[in-house]
Amino acid sequence: MVKVTLADGKMREVAGGTTVGELAGSLSASLGKKAVAGKIDGKPVDLAAPIEKDCRVEVVTLDSPDGLEVYRHSTAHLMAQAIRRIYGGADAVKLGIGPVIQDGFYYDIDMERPLSETDLAAIEQEMARIAAEDLLIVRHAVSREEAARRFAGDPLKLELIRDLPADAVITVYEQGEFADLCRGPHLPSTGRIMAFKLMSVAGAYWRGDANNKMLQRIYGTAFPKEADLLEHLHLLEEAKKRDHRKLGKELELFMFSEEAPGMPFYLPKGMTIRTALENFSREVQGRRDYDEVRTPFMMNNRIWEQSGHWEHYKDNMYFTQVDETKFALKPMNCPGHMLIYKNELHSYRELPIRLSEFGQVHRHEFSGALNGMMRVRTFCQDDAHIFLRQDQIEEEIKRTISLIDEIYQVFGFAYKIELSTRPEDFLGTEETWDEAERGLQNALEKLGLAYQFNEGDGAFYGPKIDFHIQDALKRSWQCGTIQLDYQMPDKFDLTYIGEDGHKHRPIVIHRAIYGSIDRFIGMLTEHYGGAFPLWLAPVQAKLLPVSDQYLDYALQVKRELAEAGIRVEIDVRGEKLGYKIREAQLEKVPYMLIVGDQERESGTVAVRRRGAGDAGPMAVAELRERLVREIQEKI
Repeated sequence: MVKVTLADGKMREVAGGTTVGELAGSLSASLGKKAVAGKIDGKPVDLAAPIEKDCRVEVVTLDSPDGLEVYRHSTAHLMAQAIRRIYGGADAVKLGIGPVIQDGFYYDIDMERPLSETDLAAIEQEMARIAAEDLLIVRHAVSREEAARRFAGDPLKLELIRDLPADAVITVYEQGEFADLCRGPHLPSTGRIMAFKLMSVAGAYWRGDANNKMLQRIYGTAFPKEADLLEHLHLLEEAKKRDHRKLGKELELFMFSEEAPGMPFYLPKGMTIRTALENFSREVQGRRDYDEVRTPFMMNNRIWEQSGHWEHYKDNMYFTQVDETKFALKPMNCPGHMLIYKNELHSYRELPIRLSEFGQVHRHEFSGALNGMMRVRTFCQDDAHIFLRQDQIEEEIKRTISLIDEIYQVFGFAYKIELSTRPEDFLGTEETWDEAERGLQNALEKLGLAYQFNEGDGAFYGPKIDFHIQDALKRSWQCGTIQLDYQMPDKFDLTYIGEDGHKHRPIVIHRAIYGSIDRFIGMLTEHYGGAFPLWLAPVQAKLLPVSDQYLDYALQVKRELAEAGIRVEIDVRGEKLGYKIREAQLEKVPYMLIVGDQERESGTVAVRRRGAGDAGPMAVAELRERLVREIQEKI
């Protein structure tokens, strides 16, 4: 008998050699049915893996991330088997690698016949047939010599075998006539694969090296339930419609130019959105005792050496020579705020001191990584640095979390929290890091907030709390962050005069809410599908005169609304009313105001609301009050 510690900490004795699948079935019939793999002392294994000594065992089910990864990995093998069946077997189809990726999988294939997206349906049909055959998926541990013999005709697999470490356990998975070199684990049989879709075909260099042969890469996705697959495909279609690059062009928000790759140009309507976001944040921060500052875009390189950015970040920075002195464009705002704090003497009574900045920063990104507003080379950080005493940490962290929550609630964002801990290239001592991590953890726990650990992902100068918001398409975006820093005050010799009359070292909290305003705008564009709420909409109301003879009245209405701060335009074109309405709908204007003879006589406008249609006539003064209230309350 061997002792098994289960995931919930309970102990169970089983006969040596009992498999993980048998253990799952003995725990409960439903668990036995749902199990797809397991973990023995943290190592992923198949259900057929025997339990041979005292250990910790976790049963992996499809409703977990680990289970979904096993499911998709097996679907990648299913696809490779189908391709070989259709296109000539192992002699004609050489296999590269088939890993799981976010939301799916791919397989790199070497074959003479070029595949196109028209071929995917036939491959899917063959995959469905193989799944229906319910072939057992069997693992075999083999010697290096046996592996080389099995894959003698497959040069890509032979290269992988050759590069495995000398002490590697080499395993082969078989399902029917198909065998693949693979670490596993896998599903027990092909019959467990229920819902999948092949998405696209692309070229890919073998092992990502441009010096190697170009292979064909087939992408796919898979879910345990057909409903989940359909929802995922729907969200992908929605994402295409909402692509911020497409909407940004159609709605005239921003543009890009080859003259400044990766650097957005804000058009008037996009600038309106950006200004509204900044002013909203300014208003909230102003109520919470923040002082806004502005620091230079470029500073002497010795500042970046002093801050530690040179050592940890120089490959992502831009440099220039000025009067034979090396300068750098700032990749972050932190050092500038340290210099502002150091500009004068501070007392313990002043702390916390909260400095905020909408600071433009520059970071070098490879051209292949650039992605519209989501990945750029220059962007605006809504940065803040809070200088405080040790005894103020927990309270200030709670205040900062409250600030971020207040702003996210206006957009209706739910969010998850991660606590990121000490990375390998950390500055300072383990003791100060431990103290900093405890401070963040205590603040989260006292607020009763759920959070996950993200081991080793802290900034080089301190641990951090990251906020991951979920958009309308259920995608996660890391935006807000709170970072606790003991290193920067030391590097810049920052001090305050304590109650005892002596100098003491402050602690710094780095804080962002939007993160990158540019990326936040890109994300909001997709979240709202370009239909921004009234307070953010570049054009909040559009006047649509029935004909030219009502232009004077339209101008009168525009003046009255504009005087109240409402962003309003008039469609002065000599087009038919139906055409003007359709154009305003395409521009996603929140309010369309139709004016004709009846409206002019009664001092009203005929109101149409985006997404709701005709709202009837309304007096101009009443409409103005309504719009002002909706804008102020950010409805």
